[in-house]
Amino acid sequence: MAIGSKLPHVGTTIFTVMSRMASEEGAINLSQGFPGFGADPVLLELVGKYTRDGYNQYPPMSGIPQLRRRLAEKTELTQIYFPDPETEVTIVSGATEALFSAVTAVVRPGDEVVLLEPAYDSYEPAVTLNGGVPVYVPLNAEDFSVDWERVEKALSPKTRLIMVNSPHNPSGYVWTEEDIDSLATLVRDRDIYLVSDEVYEHITFDGRKHISLGSHPELRNKTFVCGSFGKTFHVTGWKIGYCIAPSDMTVEFRKIHQFLTFTTVTPIQYALAEYLEEPNRYLSIPAFYQSKRDLFAGGLTRTGLIFTPARGSFFQLASYGHLSQIGDRELAERMTRRLKVACIPVSVFYSDRRDDKFIRFCFAKEEAELFEALERLQGLPEIL
Repeated sequence: MAIGSKLPHVGTTIFTVMSRMASEEGAINLSQGFPGFGADPVLLELVGKYTRDGYNQYPPMSGIPQLRRRLAEKTELTQIYFPDPETEVTIVSGATEALFSAVTAVVRPGDEVVLLEPAYDSYEPAVTLNGGVPVYVPLNAEDFSVDWERVEKALSPKTRLIMVNSPHNPSGYVWTEEDIDSLATLVRDRDIYLVSDEVYEHITFDGRKHISLGSHPELRNKTFVCGSFGKTFHVTGWKIGYCIAPSDMTVEFRKIHQFLTFTTVTPIQYALAEYLEEPNRYLSIPAFYQSKRDLFAGGLTRTGLIFTPARGSFFQLASYGHLSQIGDRELAERMTRRLKVACIPVSVFYSDRRDDKFIRFCFAKEEAELFEALERLQGLPEIL
């Protein structure tokens, strides 16, 4: 029997493809967004402690109370508002689940959802699987900021949701207070929900501060804030994230969550709850990653690529159009095979595969690996 795919245009993600190619070619993998170093040994020991102490059965569906409380306290410290741990905070199995559950909670067949492109690849499938209609709005080509006039023109009576991402993947753009205020003005008199992907909330540079949509008094009442402990604490394989939303929206969110994954691994929740007792464990993260960004950006200046240092996230975009007009995917594959450095072609973040000759590197790696990758990238002109 033919299944009849609900996602006929979706194949294996480019992140999996490039990581596999990097492995096969023995290349340094700067493609998929995961750290190339381990977590704090203190956190690892806490996981072991709670595993050994018998915290291995189902936790509450919404997450253990201790972790929800710690997350609310972290939010109050960094974003100056305190979500109710009981009714507004939910622990989930990764930010991708949070995003999917949030979209599923509010999007109905025929609803329009605004996606700002380039966009992370899980957004559109979540919309499509729920019968929604993606409406694509390109970000400004110069710096990947939001063109608010374009966004307003894209809205219609059918608009149900706008997907937001800051710090942005793949560009590293970080929303400003002006961006937040512009969004608030846009949705003020409209029945539009917001899903805010904030997984890189603690990875911002040059003194910039991440501003959560939840910190804005008006936007808070319309927003699902989705975050990731995995990204924050270098443990992406643990797949543990969260959603913060108003109580009425959380009720609907949890209805989806409980039949999607039901709950999230128990000993890790207890470990994170204890680990979060010390705020410096997340407040020190910007400086940690800025040193890696600065190292990588410094070396990238010697490759012939053009770039603006990322404002946030652990990704660096670079333009090569002044050197060659070959396709970005072809270049990514050629770099992996010949230079032994894997990256991501940015065209995959666009619905129409628009190719503006950008590639994306992940610099969340050990210094020695970054130095070696930068050395190999000096040979880029020879393969173009």
